[in-house]
Amino acid sequence: MEMKKKIQEKFKTLYNCEGTFFASAGRINLIGEHTDYNGGYVFPGAIDKGILAEIAVNGTDKIHAYSLDYDEYVEFGLNEEDKPEQSWARYVFGVCRETVKRGGKVEGFDTVFAGDVPLGAGLSSSAALESTFAFALNYLFRNKTDKFELAKIGQATEHNYCGVNCGIMDQFASVFGKKGSLIRLDCKTLEYKYFPFDPKGYRLVLLDSCVKHELASSAYNKRRKSCENVADAIRKNHPEVEFLSDAKRVWLEEVREEVPQEDFLRAEYVIGEVQRVLDVCDALERGDYETVGEMMYQTHFGLSRLYEVSCEELDFLNNVARRCDVTGSRVMGGGFGGCTLNLVKDELYDHFIETAIKEFTGQFGHAPKVYEVHISDGARVLND
Repeated sequence: MEMKKKIQEKFKTLYNCEGTFFASAGRINLIGEHTDYNGGYVFPGAIDKGILAEIAVNGTDKIHAYSLDYDEYVEFGLNEEDKPEQSWARYVFGVCRETVKRGGKVEGFDTVFAGDVPLGAGLSSSAALESTFAFALNYLFRNKTDKFELAKIGQATEHNYCGVNCGIMDQFASVFGKKGSLIRLDCKTLEYKYFPFDPKGYRLVLLDSCVKHELASSAYNKRRKSCENVADAIRKNHPEVEFLSDAKRVWLEEVREEVPQEDFLRAEYVIGEVQRVLDVCDALERGDYETVGEMMYQTHFGLSRLYEVSCEELDFLNNVARRCDVTGSRVMGGGFGGCTLNLVKDELYDHFIETAIKEFTGQFGHAPKVYEVHISDGARVLND
């Protein structure tokens, strides 16, 4: 509520009117890491941290935008040559342009926005920003764009205006998020299904290592190539394999001697991870959070030992979680730094957090940041 009040006050000062409030969410991914570009499943959910914006149509062909977090005001037009210099403003501009490219109506508007998604924690603050404005423009100008297209508008904004060749998961979760549910998304077909996530007696908490190792982008590309190499090898025996996620474990064994050992290990992780997503979905339908937690630990092991995208700091936090009897813990995101995601019983929460902060600080010289998260709704208009 404090953030909303600050937005209202600044909006009134800048524009001397009142607008409509819109919001969208950051996201977590419970399980299903590095499966997206392999045509597998991801399992995200929107969280209770995101972007909040007040917006009013202004009757001109200009956008007047103020970022409360950056304390910066920008004006820009709606044509391609009007692209603003500020990186944060390009997200808003890109959403406007991508909406227009799809035949949607966009006219000038005034906006003030702010967010409470921790930056650099892998919770997709950019997708929350894109989804907020994609949803708002659709609502304000009655464009009747479906939700899938709103997510694609956000993705295309990243590709064409922000220089990030991302997948669809982050924007999908920000648009489709539903309180009390996670979403199993098939990255090959874009089919999706909601699964209940209401872990009474448990908490979801992120521990942010506050480190990011520089090799991430080159290492990501190398692992992607490894997966493609193995898929190519398997396809010679099984032509129906379009992506590595289509392969069975026994088919991987058939090509063990034909691919480098490193590539084999990468593929072993991915094929196992695809199955773990399905196992977690089954467990959630039974309300079995202990199995969910064990699958999270298995994912961390795979990311650390087989896919090799963890790091000393993340493995340390995962080991602390094991010793504190935390139900589930794993590195979340691409790896090489960032956060662990932890599923913790209420009665163990305080001891775990205290132990993790104390031991991590002793080992690495700084404390991890702690973010408790709840599964929330995605893009929406706020009518209150």
